[in-house]
Amino acid sequence: MYKFFRNLALVSTSLFIPHALAHQCDINLNYGVIIDPTHVRIIDNGKTYVQVNGASQLFINGSEIQLSAPQRQLIKEYFSGIRSQIPEIVSIAIESVDVGLNVVNKVIAGITGENSASHQKLQKQFDELQWRIRTRFNHSDNSFYIAPQDFDNFDDVLAGEFEEEIEAIIANSIGTIVSAVGKAMSNSDSESSEQRPNTHVNNMGNISKELKLNTKVSTIESKVSAFCQQLKALNIVEQQLSDDINALKSFNLIDKH
Repeated sequence: MYKFFRNLALVSTSLFIPHALAHQCDINLNYGVIIDPTHVRIIDNGKTYVQVNGASQLFINGSEIQLSAPQRQLIKEYFSGIRSQIPEIVSIAIESVDVGLNVVNKVIAGITGENSASHQKLQKQFDELQWRIRTRFNHSDNSFYIAPQDFDNFDDVLAGEFEEEIEAIIANSIGTIVSAVGKAMSNSDSESSEQRPNTHVNNMGNISKELKLNTKVSTIESKVSAFCQQLKALNIVEQQLSDDINALKSFNLIDKH
C-alpha cells in the first residue's frame, strides 16, 4: 500500500510543473506588457510608458518620437520580437498548469470512475480554474497581458490566487482518491488483501505511462529554454535602442541578471 501512495504523491506533484522549471532563466521583465493586433504598450506603474503602433510608430509618455529609417528598423525588430515572445510565455504558463490538471483528472477518473460524482465535481473545478488562468493573460484571442515578472523563478508567473487554488485542488483530489481507494479495498471480495493494493498500484502505473509525463515536462522545459534565449537576444537589440534613440536611454524592459 505504501508503494501506491508514494506513486500517487509523485503523480500529484506534477501539478507543480512550474517549480521544476524554476531557476532556468535569469531574466526579468521590469514593466507590464500589453499586446493587441494594432499596438504594443509598455506599462510602468499603471501608465503607458512606451507604445508602438503598427510596426514602428513610437510614442514615449504619449508623445510621438520621430525616427530615422535605421531607428524604425530597430523598433520593428525589437517590438516584433516582443509581440512574438509574450504570447509564448503565456502559452507555456497555461500549458504547465493544463498538464498538471490533466494528470490529476486522469487519476481521479481512473480510480473513482469517469462519470462518478467525485470526478465530475473536480472536472468542473479544473474547467473553471483553466478559464480564469486564460482570462488573466488573454483579454481576447489576439490580446495578451503580462505583469512585471522574474523568470528566474518561473512559478511566479502563476503566483497569487491561482497558486493557492491549485494547492487546494491537489489536497482535495488526494482526499478523494484516498477515500475511493479505501472503499474499493474494503468492498472488494474477489481479491486477497495482498492483491488489492497491487491492483491499485498497477492502475496508477498504467495512468502514468499513458500520460507520458516525462515527455510532456521535457517539452515544456525546452520551450522555456527557447523563450529565455529569445529574450536574451532581444535584450541585445534593446541595448541598441537605448544607444541609438535618446528618448529610450532609460528604457529597460528586459533585465538580464
